Amino acid sequence: MNKFFEKLGKASQKLGGEIHLRSLRDAFASLIPFIIIAGLMIFINYVVIEPTGFMSKIINPATLTTWQDVGTSINNGTLNFLAVLLAGACAYHLAINRKFENPIAPALLAISIFVVLLPFVISTTPVGVKEAVKVAGVISYSSTNSGGMFVGIITSLLSTELFMWLSKNEKLKINIGGEAVPPAVTKSFNSLIPIMITILIFAVVSFAIKQLFGTDINSLILKTIQRPLVALVTSLPGFIILMLLSNLLFAIGIHPGGVIAPIMDPVLYTAMNENMTAFAQGQPIPHIISMSFKDTFGVMGGSGNTIALLIAIFLFSKRKDYRDIAKLSTAPGIFNINEPVIFGLPIVFDLTLMIPFVLASPICLTVAYLVTEAGWMSPVVIQTPWTTPPILSGFLATGGDWRASVFQIIMIALTVLLYIPFLKVAEKKQIEE
Repeated sequence: MNKFFEKLGKASQKLGGEIHLRSLRDAFASLIPFIIIAGLMIFINYVVIEPTGFMSKIINPATLTTWQDVGTSINNGTLNFLAVLLAGACAYHLAINRKFENPIAPALLAISIFVVLLPFVISTTPVGVKEAVKVAGVISYSSTNSGGMFVGIITSLLSTELFMWLSKNEKLKINIGGEAVPPAVTKSFNSLIPIMITILIFAVVSFAIKQLFGTDINSLILKTIQRPLVALVTSLPGFIILMLLSNLLFAIGIHPGGVIAPIMDPVLYTAMNENMTAFAQGQPIPHIISMSFKDTFGVMGGSGNTIALLIAIFLFSKRKDYRDIAKLSTAPGIFNINEPVIFGLPIVFDLTLMIPFVLASPICLTVAYLVTEAGWMSPVVIQTPWTTPPILSGFLATGGDWRASVFQIIMIALTVLLYIPFLKVAEKKQIEE
């Protein structure tokens, strides 16, 4: 078992150190505030001030509809523009991780290339018209929101690597340095030719794809990469396997944020954004599994739903050291931060406590999936901060469904029962030692 954990640890550390995955993780971390404010605005617009909701009994529905414009404009600049923001953030963090001296250049370049690859003509349905028409000279939110996230990721990483490689060639630099020339101008001229070559290459590739396949590169990536990945990760088997592996890595002391998150998070965020967009437009929710679904039902108190372990210790443990650690871990645990109990108890490398820790989240998430699929609880449609306390998070994430909060209480109680026998065995082992 120790040899297995050692090999798994080495492989995970190597994967977690991969520079593109690390850059992708950092990029999503940069975008968390934009995603959260989008979720907050959707909750306010379509739960709190919904013209047909409870507020219509107090305020004129026409006034509520007018007020929704504030939230809609914010969502347009966050949720509906997320792919563009992600392209710039990915390129910037990759340049930083590569220690490139001018990281703003690849960030701007990635945004430019993202627009270069957009289709010239889109099909849209104007307001008051039943049939769709083709329009030129406009950019559709369907290309810049979750529908373009993988385009943003792929093009930003590739364009940044190509640009930085070209920038190493001294023959491609236009040196106009001197004391009278501002450094920003010098850097701009040094990157002029590499930027031109990079944009030209992507434009030619986009043109070639359009001629060969009769479709734009955005649609091609959406059909061949994004949709299959979303379908795989948001399927119950694929999702549960990743969650099991995530908790197992944490149980051997490797934080999954640097290993599993870069693989899983882009897909879960894409699914979450599609859910929020559908909820805002009054359409059927496309996904049960999403980023907020994972946080709401699989991270209650932290990975492994360890808030249940703290409750089990307070109710059934007689060991003073366990209870002292539980007291210190309660405050952060309420906000889903559980490193104190993971490394303090410890759960790490304790095979007895590792078992319920690894199994708790997948069990709760599986039951949550089945309950949602049965229609006994609303699907998750709002991206809440991962630090939102359990019970409150269920209500907010589902757009105000109180049944989600009740479900969280039930699952915490059941998880307490899961932890109790293993806790007793761990205490007995400690006494014997």
